Amino acid sequence: MDVLKIAAFSDGDTGGNPAGVLIGDVLPDAVAMQRMAAEVGFSETAFAAPDGNGWRVRYFSPESEVPFCGHATIALGAALVRQFGDGVFPLTLNQASITVEGFRDGANIAAALQSPPTRSKPAPPELIAEALALFGYTSGDLDPAIPPALIHGGADHLVLVLRSREALAAMRYDLKTGQALMRREGLVTILLAYAETPRLFHTRNPFASGGVYEDPATGASTAAFAGYLRDIGWPHGGAIDIVQGEDMGMRSRLHADIPPTPGSSIRVSGTARMMHP
Repeated sequence: MDVLKIAAFSDGDTGGNPAGVLIGDVLPDAVAMQRMAAEVGFSETAFAAPDGNGWRVRYFSPESEVPFCGHATIALGAALVRQFGDGVFPLTLNQASITVEGFRDGANIAAALQSPPTRSKPAPPELIAEALALFGYTSGDLDPAIPPALIHGGADHLVLVLRSREALAAMRYDLKTGQALMRREGLVTILLAYAETPRLFHTRNPFASGGVYEDPATGASTAAFAGYLRDIGWPHGGAIDIVQGEDMGMRSRLHADIPPTPGSSIRVSGTARMMHP
């Protein structure tokens, strides 16, 4: 069973977040999928098998199963386009049903996912304080226009929006300490963001819960963050662009379309490039 290696949310022919994709007649058992994800070593590998008129999908990081992964969904969309041509593919996840759309765009493949429903709520002060301490920030580093929050768009995240690009670039933390915090609080990632303009954000995504120090492109947190901006009445104008992975040398680009209905699905799109073994 060949695992495809595809970088999702690429910046043209470079960057993006590598994901493994395995499309089979049936899903392997969970132990086998966990083992394969660890062998691939990317932050996530998506496993898909035919299910009615669509696909049953599960996502595994090297150390754990996750309920939803945006970049691996984009990578899966690209793999389905390679195999079946342009189209919209229904996906059944562990806790939601979504779609991924894909079409050829020159040498690369463009893909867009419809996230699960979004929701957000204020983060408890003690969690904010613990997260700030983890990264070596103080409350003075936070942007008061976008308060810390617990956000969801298929998976749970804590978001901290910083008042400067320099603070974002300075992000450092201890992986084991971060992993203990994220697993205790049920957080898949912590999203750190900086607003360059109301529609252009720079982000970083520590993914210690999955044993990964940092993710270069995170579609799930982008969907959740877009939903949160909608919840607080941020002047997004219907869409945001995100640059992620720049501080890792893996510049990635994500676009999120934000419909007006509270809680509704976010469309997250980008390009994907095939990686050679």
